[in-house]
Amino acid sequence: MISASRLTLRRGPRPLLEDANFTIHPGWRCGVIGRNGTGKSTLFAAVLGQLAPDKGELSSLKNLAVATVAQDTPSLPDLAIEFALDGDVELRELERRLVKAEDALDIDKISAIHERLNDISGYAARARAAALLHGLGFSQEAQQTAVADFSGGWRMRLNLARALMCRSDVLLLDEPTNHLDLDAVIWLQGWLSTYPGTMMVISHDREFLDAITTHTLHLEGTKATLYTGNYSTFERTRAEKMTLQAGMFAKQQKQVAHLQKFINRFRASAAKATQAQSRIKALERMELVSAVHADSEFSFSFSEPDRLPSPLVRFDDVVCGYGEKVVLKNVRMLIAPGERIGLLGPNGAGKSTLVQTIAGSIPPLKGDAMRDGYLRVGYFAQHTTDSLDPNASPILHLKRIDPTATEQNLRGFLGGFNFKGDRVYENVEPFSGGEKARLDLAMVVYQKPNLLLLDEPTNHLDLDMRHALETAMLEFVGAVMVVSHDRHLLTSTCDQLWLVAEGGCRPFVGDLDDYAKWLNSRELNPGSGKKKDRRPQRSAEEIAAQTKALKDTVRKLDQQMAKLTKDVDTLTVKLADPALYAPDKKWDFTKLQKEQAAAKKKLAETEEEWIAATEALEALNAS
Repeated sequence: MISASRLTLRRGPRPLLEDANFTIHPGWRCGVIGRNGTGKSTLFAAVLGQLAPDKGELSSLKNLAVATVAQDTPSLPDLAIEFALDGDVELRELERRLVKAEDALDIDKISAIHERLNDISGYAARARAAALLHGLGFSQEAQQTAVADFSGGWRMRLNLARALMCRSDVLLLDEPTNHLDLDAVIWLQGWLSTYPGTMMVISHDREFLDAITTHTLHLEGTKATLYTGNYSTFERTRAEKMTLQAGMFAKQQKQVAHLQKFINRFRASAAKATQAQSRIKALERMELVSAVHADSEFSFSFSEPDRLPSPLVRFDDVVCGYGEKVVLKNVRMLIAPGERIGLLGPNGAGKSTLVQTIAGSIPPLKGDAMRDGYLRVGYFAQHTTDSLDPNASPILHLKRIDPTATEQNLRGFLGGFNFKGDRVYENVEPFSGGEKARLDLAMVVYQKPNLLLLDEPTNHLDLDMRHALETAMLEFVGAVMVVSHDRHLLTSTCDQLWLVAEGGCRPFVGDLDDYAKWLNSRELNPGSGKKKDRRPQRSAEEIAAQTKALKDTVRKLDQQMAKLTKDVDTLTVKLADPALYAPDKKWDFTKLQKEQAAAKKKLAETEEEWIAATEALEALNAS
């Protein structure tokens, strides 16, 4: 049991928690949420006994096996699988004792050790470690690679594997999905959902929290409030408490409109039915949850791009790779303003390579790659924070982008990303991961891109900042391509999914649940997804011309539907006027009824035309 009584924790003179009271019972899986800087990691340090409370009491975890993920990994020569096995401390101790007993020919000790190894399933430990590493994205070859040969992100995965290898009573995880791709997140979610001990996990990934938690501890304004249920339950419960606040739904209207448009667009499409259903569920949930973010400190939007050429990017049989290493072949795509593309695919399949090729960071090896002369890319890379100048302030980073900007304008802009007061003049070196990610995002937004390429943009961002990013993306008039393990971000902002796998890139039919099923079937039947495309290949010019014609048709029908919808609404308001039902107004009433019926019929016909044109456009893009 983890229990706090009148707990106070400080960071310097500032209280993070004050008079906090909560109890987490054995077997509970508790999500710990709150904005960056509210004391989540500090609370973990106190639970682990690394930090003494400034006031109050926190129960001790003595006599319990506690597992947590180390934040640093030394450059070790140990093989990855051996490093993971080190997480089972008792196993390693038994192995050392067994060697000594065998050297001494102590039969009694040897027998006792083997008996204990059998009790703890020690003989299967290596297979268990291999399964953990495989689930986290390590190939058999990588498992036999020295820890020192891995990058920082992969070392964090090793730390996670080592923590999971521990046969623990209590598991503490601080942002475990930050360095994982979607495949590994789905695997970890399944593993944690069956964890038998007590778990506390800090995360800003709502889908992940929904899948694995039974309770939610919310840190806000030095207070800690414990809710029964997962993150969605917390959202609903808290939103219900805030329903009387004026304007609480204002921030979600763009997102609601976006989701509703997609639902209306594809409800009748068999190919997109599953995606439409997922949007319907998201829309139903949004009616309550936006109140949670109503008082967010973050508010920003993407400026209108100077130009919006179409297409922005065209690839015709492009080969992507590095040097002589081919990663993707025969990539064919058109990216036009307004498109929202989510990239799926196993780890190492080439998603980042494709994004970098589109961005122009790496040249294509072969094929026809057209990037419009007026293309302006806003590229947020996974490890983009590494490129920040540690000795420069946020305002200096922006001044380097735009030397002519006034200090007042830059301060106002940075305020939307919660860089306020003297914070804008402080060097970024001591900034947290979340603060650095916010600054990187601010720099992308400031450059007024017409194409957003976002590779894991939500790493280190708290829930409020993620909500602000989603809202801004929905308002953005340019094109968006996203690689993310954040399923909520993909579901709420992307209209189409593309699968990068088996050396190619193609449209993916289905939603993220279908993708999880595809991953599972791929595990069970390796190579089963390989199919030859025998369709005749059309030139990029033909596709571009047909795409433009269809998009023009869709745009005109959009305008017609907007006008007809306005006409229907106007007529509905007129028919609601009580004065219209007077005996002398009978003719007017009949006339308005006929006009309304005609407008509704025309609207329905236009919607059918719009759906047909849209599906034709989808089919063309998929070809």
